[in-house]
Amino acid sequence: MLLSTTIILPLLQAWLVSGAGAVLTDTTLSVQLDQATVIGTSSGPVESFLGIPYAQPPVGDLRLQLPQLIDSYNGTLNATTLGNQCIQQAFVAPPGLPPEVIQDITPFLGMFSVNPNVTQSEDCLNINVIRPANTSVDAKLPVLFWIYGGGFTTGSNAILAYNGTAIVERSIELDEPVIYVALNYRLHVFGFLGGQEIKDAGVGNLGLQDQRAAMRWVNKFISSFGGDPSKVTIWGESAGSISTFLHLFANGGDAEGLFRAGIMSSGSSVPTGDITEVQGTYDFVVDEVGCSGANDTLACLRTVSTDSLLAAANNTPSFIGFQGLATPYMPRADGVFVTLPPGQLSLKAEMADVPFIIGDVKDEGTLFSLGSFNITAGGEFAAYISENWFPGSSLADLNKTLALYPSDPAAGSPFDTGDANVFTPEYKHIAAVQGDWFFQGPRRQFLDAFSADRTTFNFLSARGNFSGVGDAHTTDLLNVFAPGDMTDFFVRFVHDLDPNGNCGVQWPPYNTSARATLQFNDGDVPLNITVDDQRLNGTDELTSLSLRFPF
Repeated sequence: MLLSTTIILPLLQAWLVSGAGAVLTDTTLSVQLDQATVIGTSSGPVESFLGIPYAQPPVGDLRLQLPQLIDSYNGTLNATTLGNQCIQQAFVAPPGLPPEVIQDITPFLGMFSVNPNVTQSEDCLNINVIRPANTSVDAKLPVLFWIYGGGFTTGSNAILAYNGTAIVERSIELDEPVIYVALNYRLHVFGFLGGQEIKDAGVGNLGLQDQRAAMRWVNKFISSFGGDPSKVTIWGESAGSISTFLHLFANGGDAEGLFRAGIMSSGSSVPTGDITEVQGTYDFVVDEVGCSGANDTLACLRTVSTDSLLAAANNTPSFIGFQGLATPYMPRADGVFVTLPPGQLSLKAEMADVPFIIGDVKDEGTLFSLGSFNITAGGEFAAYISENWFPGSSLADLNKTLALYPSDPAAGSPFDTGDANVFTPEYKHIAAVQGDWFFQGPRRQFLDAFSADRTTFNFLSARGNFSGVGDAHTTDLLNVFAPGDMTDFFVRFVHDLDPNGNCGVQWPPYNTSARATLQFNDGDVPLNITVDDQRLNGTDELTSLSLRFPF
């Protein structure tokens, strides 16, 4: 299914009217979960169990602590409505955006915005289970485990577009039924605060720890819903894709039987360093909430109000701000969950022995470059990327990058648009480099390292073509959650570890010689096999710079 800009707003309105995420239903049903009865809802071909707590509320003394998995249930659990969303960092659009861009991307971004009808709270560690109707307890269906994106600062399993119902319905139509599971995990200050104090306490990257806890919950309890705990595929987009990558390397590459495959949509390693290198953000938060005079500042942070911590977070950079994706809440080496700077994992660490799908959209960097419109000259561009993306680098270090990525708008992103979309002289330049630095380069590094001894499939989504931002970050989700042709490939992979069906375009496994890639297109040729070699010298250079100068 191809989605154009002209139908996105009606689609969003249809989701809102139908209550997607609220799951309007006619009947209720129950599942036995341990010693508890879980009440869910049934609507047509699917059944939903929403907001099931998988860990103790991370509040009070459990704030900024490792998640405490719930291992037993009693009584009755009402799983007919969505659970709380985790506390979100404020999402404010950059000032000065051209009207045509605002008009075109607002409904698109609205699909992936936080659900305004669901409470935000620190008590948010819950999970949704969507399954085919009438699934028996011994059905042993494969499981698709969804990890949302949002820059590790926003996102939830209550977002309208992430309902998952359409994916389950399509899996039934394909006669390859799957169960869809979506969790919540802690964000920004609550889930990804850095600093020496965090590292010393062993509580870095808590959002990733939440995700791992939810996987353990699935491993223990999904059989109660008819799922097979040995057939779990973890899948994420953006921050969720980065998370999926990091789970492949966690625990020395031992998947612990928690998953058998991975899907990564726009994200793998991130060009960050050690968690202590964002000490400034920790100190700022401590000062903002009045804990700077405490003997134990981390303990003090557990006592202050939620609102004060959120206010501090809202005064720190977001991923749509001036510095783009170089925010303080990206995962970093913490010595526990992430043992090396993420960019080094593909080169030095053991990875889980599982097959995977990975891919990007064509114009990954455009949405994240809208906050830097005041960079208008080539000299400013060099200083900008040195200070924000490659701290400690000199102009000489950047000379090769500057040669490989000229300031010519025709070479910028949105790609293949000539002199169009030149909102500022450097916008397309910044967008091209940012997308390749943060997404395309790390993906290629990962494939180069592991495609020889893992079954891997690579894709590029070149659909969307929004004014000013092109085939932008998250546009592939309009396909897979619709459902569309990407849904079919993913469902078959979850079910059989092979994305291909008996007809249509066949998706070949990736290798470093052919670099074969399944490309999703607008126009008369919706699918074709291409070669993943666009700006290859550039992405190699950016990856090399990232290893030398992580942010």
